[in-house]
Amino acid sequence: MTRAVVLLNRGGGAVQADRNIAGKVEAALREAGVEAELEPVTGGETTVRCRAIGERGDPLLIVGGGDGTVGAAASALVGTDTRLGILPLGTLNHFARDLGIPLKLAEAAELIARGTERRVDVAEMNGRIFINNSAIGLYPLMVINRDLQQARLGRGKRLALIVASLRTLARFHHQRLTLTVNDEARSRVDTPLLFVGNNDYRIDLGAPGRRASIEEGELCVMVMRKKTRRGLIAASIRALFGRARADDMVQIDGVERLRVGSRRSQLPVSLDGEVVRATPPLDYKIRRRALRVIAP
Repeated sequence: MTRAVVLLNRGGGAVQADRNIAGKVEAALREAGVEAELEPVTGGETTVRCRAIGERGDPLLIVGGGDGTVGAAASALVGTDTRLGILPLGTLNHFARDLGIPLKLAEAAELIARGTERRVDVAEMNGRIFINNSAIGLYPLMVINRDLQQARLGRGKRLALIVASLRTLARFHHQRLTLTVNDEARSRVDTPLLFVGNNDYRIDLGAPGRRASIEEGELCVMVMRKKTRRGLIAASIRALFGRARADDMVQIDGVERLRVGSRRSQLPVSLDGEVVRATPPLDYKIRRRALRVIAP
C-alpha cells in the first residue's frame, strides 16, 4: 500500500462545509490503496510543510483544498522529485479542473492511487510561483476591496464581490505600463487591465476561464485596450459571448517572458486571486513542465 502525507486546508470550502471530511478523505484513500497520514493545516502553514516534505524527498504529497492550497504546494515542490496529488476540496478548483482531475473524492483518490504522472507548466512573477493567472489593474483592486469587506463587515464572498465590482468601476482608471516581450519587442500601453495566464485561457461564454492545456510552454498575455467605464463593461460582455472586437482586447502570442515596467513605485498585482504589492519591473516567465503532478 502506498503511504503519503495528506495536508488538508482547514479553510477549504469542502473542509468548512463538512466537519467529517478528514475521515472521508482517509477512508477514500484507504479504499483506493493509499495509507494517509493526515495533517490539518492553515493556508500560511501549507508552503512550509510542503517545502519540508519536498526537501525530505517524499515520492508523493497529497493536498486537499482549492487553488490557493494547490498553488502553495506547487511553489514548494517545483523542481523537486516529489509528485503532487490533488484532492479538489476548494470552491472553484480551476487548476484541478483544467488538468482533468475528478471533483468527486473517491474518483480523485483512485486517480492518485494509480499514480499516473504528468509534468505541467507553472508561471512565475519576480520569483513567486502561480498556477493559474495574474492581473494588474482593476481586478486586484476589486479583490482588495472584497477582502476588506469580508474582514471588517463580515460580508459573504458573493455580496462582497458585487459591491467591490461596483466600487472598482466607480474608481475606474488606467495603468500606464511598458511591456517587453521575450527581451525583444517593447511597447507602452494605457490599459485598465493586463492579464497574464499560465498557458492559454478562453474568455468566451462557452468555457470562460478554461484552459485546453497546461503544457504548451507559453504565457497567455491579454491587454484590455483603453476604454471608458461604459466601454469596459460592453467589451467584457462581448468577450463572454465570443463577440470581442479588435479594439477590445489584444492578445500577445508566443510569450515566454514578459517584463512589465511602470513609473509607480509599487503595483497591486493578483496572483491566483491573492493580491501582493510588487515593485516594478515585474518579470514574468513560464517554467516549462516544472511540476510533477498526478493527473489523467
